[in-house]
Amino acid sequence: MASQSKVVIAAIATPPGRGGVGVVRVSGPDLADFARRLTGRFSSNNSFPQVRKAHLCRFLAADDSALDEGLLLYFAAPNSYTGEDVVELQGHGGPVVMQMLLARCLELGARLAEPGEFTRRAFLNQKLDLAQAEGVIDLIDASTQAAARSALRSLSGVFSEQVHVWRDKLVDLRMLVEATLDFPEEEVDFLQAANAFVRLDALHAEVSAMLGRAQQGSLLRNGLQVVLAGQPNVGKSSLLNQLAGDDRAIVTDVAGTTRDVLRESIQVEGIPLHIIDTAGLRDTEDAVERIGIARTWKEIERADVVLRLVDARVGITAEDHEIDGRLPVGVPVIWVFNKSDLSATPAHEEPARESAIYLSAKTGVGIDLLRAALLRIAGWEGRAEDVILARERHLSALRTAANHVRTARQCSEQLDLMAEELRLAQEAVNAITGEFGADDLLGVIFSRFCIGK
Repeated sequence: MASQSKVVIAAIATPPGRGGVGVVRVSGPDLADFARRLTGRFSSNNSFPQVRKAHLCRFLAADDSALDEGLLLYFAAPNSYTGEDVVELQGHGGPVVMQMLLARCLELGARLAEPGEFTRRAFLNQKLDLAQAEGVIDLIDASTQAAARSALRSLSGVFSEQVHVWRDKLVDLRMLVEATLDFPEEEVDFLQAANAFVRLDALHAEVSAMLGRAQQGSLLRNGLQVVLAGQPNVGKSSLLNQLAGDDRAIVTDVAGTTRDVLRESIQVEGIPLHIIDTAGLRDTEDAVERIGIARTWKEIERADVVLRLVDARVGITAEDHEIDGRLPVGVPVIWVFNKSDLSATPAHEEPARESAIYLSAKTGVGIDLLRAALLRIAGWEGRAEDVILARERHLSALRTAANHVRTARQCSEQLDLMAEELRLAQEAVNAITGEFGADDLLGVIFSRFCIGK
C-alpha cells in the first residue's frame, strides 16, 4: 500500500488564534532543498538541514526579507509521521505570522493540505493502520481523561494487534477447511486433528468479549443521553442543578417554570453524561408550555436513559401511569423518588421497583446512588484501562465477524459453507484496520480531521 505522493502539502498545524508558538507543517518528497530555499541557507556540501535537529533560522520571503525567526525541524523519509520528508516551522504564534509563513510555503510549490491529509498519507505509507489513524482524531477530540487514555491505546496499536491475532487465526482455520475440501480422500481429518472447532468457539468468545469492551469505549466517546421526565414541580430542575454542581436551571415552586429543554454535560467516573431537563408533563391550555411538552417527548424518544421523577411524598399517581404508557419500549428507566427529605416515610402506591432511588435533589442525599445507577445502566464497570474507544463501524465489524464465526461453527457438516463464513469473518476483521478495500472509507474518516493533522 506504500505510496509516497509527489505533491508537497503544507498547513498550519496549531489552533487558530494567538499563541507563544505556532507550527506550519510541510510534507512531501525531497524537502531538504525546500528548507534551504525557505531559509536562504545554501551550502556546497548540502549539510543543512540536519535530520532531527532543531535549527534556529530566519524564514525568508521571496525578496529575502525576514518573515519570522524560529526553529526548523527536518524529518527525512521514511522516518517521519507521514512516511515522507516532513519539515516543521516553529515560529511566533500570531495568526498573521502563521499565514505569512504558510503563504511562503505555497509560493515555494506546496499546496494547501486537505483536512486529515497528513494522517491519510501516514496511512497510505503504512505508518499507521486505519484503526490507529482514527485513534489520532479520537485523542484530539477526547473530552475526558479516560477517553484520552483509550484513544492513546488505539493509536499505539493495542486494538490493531488484537485484530491481527484474529486475522491470523481465521487464516489458519480457513487453511484447514480448504485442505479438508481439497483432499477428501485423505484418512486424516485436518479439522479434528487441529482441534478446529474448539478454536472456533474460543475465537467467537474473544470477539464477543472485545465487542463488549468496544461498546463501553463507544460510551466513552459519545456519552449517555439522560432525560429527566415527570410531572411539573417534582424537582427535575433541582436534580439537574445538583448533578451539575451549579444553578443552571431556574427553580421555583410554580408548576411549569421549565418550558424548554435545558442541557448540561457532566462526567461520572470519566463517562460523559448529557443531562437534559424538560418541561413537566401534564395537560395544559398554555400554548407555550404545550410546545415545551412536545419537545419533552421528542427528547424522551432519543434518550439512552430516562430518569422518571416522582414526588416521594405523593408516590406514583394516575397521571404517572399515563406518562408511563407513552414511554418508548426498550429505553432503560430509573425511578427517582425526589424530595425524600420532606417525607420521613416515602409514599408507595406500588411495590418498590427494581430501579428505584429515593433522594433529595435539594440536600444531595442519595445522589451518589443515582450516579452509580446511571453507570450500571451504561454497563460501565470502571475498567477504563481495558476499553477500546470504538467507532460505530468498529462495532458493526465486530458484530459481523462474531456472527460469521458463530455461523461457521454451525456449518461443521457443510465445509464449503463453513469456508465462506470464515472468509466473510476475515473480511469484517480486516475492515477494522483497513487492510482490504478501505478506499471507500477514507474520505469519510479523514475529512473529519482538522487542517494540518
